[in-house]
Amino acid sequence: MMRVFFRILFFITLIGYGIGFPASAAAQQSRAPAPQSVPPAQYYEVSSDDGDGEAVARELEGRFAVYNRLFRFDPSLIKSPLKVRVIRNTKAYDEYISARLGGSRGGAVYLHYNQAERRELVINRGSADEEKALPYQAFVQYLRAFIPNPPSWMREGFAIYFSTLTFSPDGELAYEENLSWLETVKNLGGKTPPLERILLADQNSFPENFPALSWALVSFFLNSGNEDYFRSLVESFMLLNGTAAAGENAEAAAKRIFLWSDGETMNRDYLSYLASRKTFLELMEEGQKAYANKDPMTAELAFYSAQNQKPGHYAPYYYLGLLAYENNEFDAAEQFYLSSLQRGADKALVSYALGINAASAGRSKDAIDFLRQAAEAAPEKYKAKAEDLISRLR
Repeated sequence: MMRVFFRILFFITLIGYGIGFPASAAAQQSRAPAPQSVPPAQYYEVSSDDGDGEAVARELEGRFAVYNRLFRFDPSLIKSPLKVRVIRNTKAYDEYISARLGGSRGGAVYLHYNQAERRELVINRGSADEEKALPYQAFVQYLRAFIPNPPSWMREGFAIYFSTLTFSPDGELAYEENLSWLETVKNLGGKTPPLERILLADQNSFPENFPALSWALVSFFLNSGNEDYFRSLVESFMLLNGTAAAGENAEAAAKRIFLWSDGETMNRDYLSYLASRKTFLELMEEGQKAYANKDPMTAELAFYSAQNQKPGHYAPYYYLGLLAYENNEFDAAEQFYLSSLQRGADKALVSYALGINAASAGRSKDAIDFLRQAAEAAPEKYKAKAEDLISRLR
């Protein structure tokens, strides 16, 4: 599975700004932050009901470092550690959150109050929703520690953008671009609101699909490949005021951003950027068309890009298996087929493909076993064909 990993020079260099890889129609890579060694607890104070506080603190310190490679806030402005409460018992977690919000929030939630000493990130450790909720909420806590009332698009967009920043058991942070909202934004078509409305939503009305639009705006600034757009974004961070209202911060950020380009040009570039980003479905259709047209290089690139977007989906693996088989790379084909099966592909279809592949590789016994599995899984479709092939392999 292709991963975009954070690099040490992330956000250091001026040219290209060192955020990783510029997005392109071919590679579909994101500019993304860096694996970094996670320092000892410095900015967080974690209380835990199961003694897991040190591990949580280590993860959050790593996330803090990644965020601040981009935002460059002055850590000395944090007068006391950011509070984190870890509750492993789900019932106790729900009761704790419900008493404060009137209802629970699965996995993790950041509780923000006017009094800084009351603010805390509460985590339901080990729950089914923790992995999804924690990255989002951890970023919100970070941002609001410095800017209690940030522009809504910035808070929402970056929280979504960083929600696929994962922390492995061995202590490494890794990033896969979050494209879950891409299809929603692209489907808006001519109804996509102008950037100014998204940037100034705190002063006006919030457009429909605001989370998706906020993510798309952040993705555009980070990955468009236009140095001026990225620079305007970074400079807008410097104008955020820790005592200002969200609308005031939104206006300050928007003014700085539009100093670098007029709204008409930026909107045109934004729509062009969205058009260049392909959804999983578009990539699969492109790959299937290229495969049918005997264009294996284009097909392979499309399927790998689709796999990068949705590593848990079976379809790219199956088609990559077909391509490897046609290139007489039988071992690779088998691994792709098995990967597709593990991810939910049709057992009969994949078993039959595995049988054909094993037969071509000269492994008759394995081929017979796979073909029998195909026949058992879907006898009406594969029994006759499988028996015919088995008779020829004996």
